[in-house]
Amino acid sequence: MKWLKIRTLLLLSAIFRVILIVYGEWQDTHMEVRYTDVDYLVFSDAASLMANGESPYKRTTYRYSPLLAFLLTPNSFIHRSWGKFIFSAADLFVGSFIQYILKKREVPEDMCLYSVMAWLLNPFTFTIGTRGNCEPIVCAMILWIIICLINGNVVQAAFWYGLVVHFRIYPIIYALPIVLVLDPHSFQSGQKPCLVNWKSSQDNASHSRKDVSEVHGVWTALKTIFTRGRIMFAMISGSVFILCTGLFFYLYRWEFLNEALLYHLTRTDPRHNFSIYFYHIYLHVEHEFSVVEKLISFLPQLIVQLVLVIRFAQDLPFCLFLQTVAFVAFNKVITAQYFVWFFCLLPLILPWSRMKLKWEGLSCVLLWMGAQTHWLLWGYLLEFKGKNVFLQLWLAGLVFLAANTFLLIMFIRHHKYSPVFKQSGRATSGNRDKSE
Repeated sequence: MKWLKIRTLLLLSAIFRVILIVYGEWQDTHMEVRYTDVDYLVFSDAASLMANGESPYKRTTYRYSPLLAFLLTPNSFIHRSWGKFIFSAADLFVGSFIQYILKKREVPEDMCLYSVMAWLLNPFTFTIGTRGNCEPIVCAMILWIIICLINGNVVQAAFWYGLVVHFRIYPIIYALPIVLVLDPHSFQSGQKPCLVNWKSSQDNASHSRKDVSEVHGVWTALKTIFTRGRIMFAMISGSVFILCTGLFFYLYRWEFLNEALLYHLTRTDPRHNFSIYFYHIYLHVEHEFSVVEKLISFLPQLIVQLVLVIRFAQDLPFCLFLQTVAFVAFNKVITAQYFVWFFCLLPLILPWSRMKLKWEGLSCVLLWMGAQTHWLLWGYLLEFKGKNVFLQLWLAGLVFLAANTFLLIMFIRHHKYSPVFKQSGRATSGNRDKSE
């Protein structure tokens, strides 16, 4: 792949996305099945209302921050595809950020390129932005936060973290690993943190295994959690979140709070989706769920999140990836757009994976796609043929959960644990051992 450079890949990807957007306009005009995501029509209507000085929440089913509608106001006076270009540009930024993060950790050029291709040439990801889904913006913000952290810009990372949680509530699950990563031994005042590069993590396998087993290190971090860097991160990110939320509450009152925030926290969608909980919700849609029922559905997610954070927090990209896969797999509502949340983190862990594409990697891809296709088959029979296949669809959801769980286990087993940041104490002792 020496002939292909990252700039060429980004340019070709940009041209391809422009072609898809133009084709989408043609398909929407001439074919019965639309290319544009229905959510994009909701975004556009909300943006049009905002451009006219009205509340975006007058558009039913608009359940996002007003910031999204504001970004898409040019849809009304430039072109209706403006938002698609914004989302596709964010998609390209994600590819660029992946390359930057891997280069900072001194990953070989070819491996960087393959990892970027895993995002830019993924059919699922390049159609998301061109169809008008806003998730690439969230992905770009999350990767930018990682970049800020590896460059030692804690204040900037905190600002963007507060903003992304306001924009899309799910990144709140990343709060604990980010706080744990802000170790005073790694983030010292006035100094950029030292990164563990790719080569050293490959050469020092025994050290990696030792770090994985050192759970007491995380407990030590928890005991001394109130450090200057962590308090500053919490205060800045919390202030940004409260400021944005307060501003829009002042402008749009309870309508904003209910639709953009509270809805996502208490959402119980009776429509069929990949979640194993949808069938129970569908059968009991008429009555309010008890506290015990809500707790039972929330506990597995919470326990898995805590275990993953305690075990892998210092290997930040890997921890965020595992958290996101687990969060989506155990969520009460799962739609296809949620998969983009962990696709953007996957390229950041590929260079540290011992999984070979030819066998283990290919089997994982086929298993995940097969489980999804199996679910989609029953979904098609229900949605388009009107068949009563709710039970079969629920069983297909169980199969999909099993496939996601298997993938988590495979990634953990084949991953070479590598903390992102060197700790000053460990770095010194490592140098002393070499000199001896």
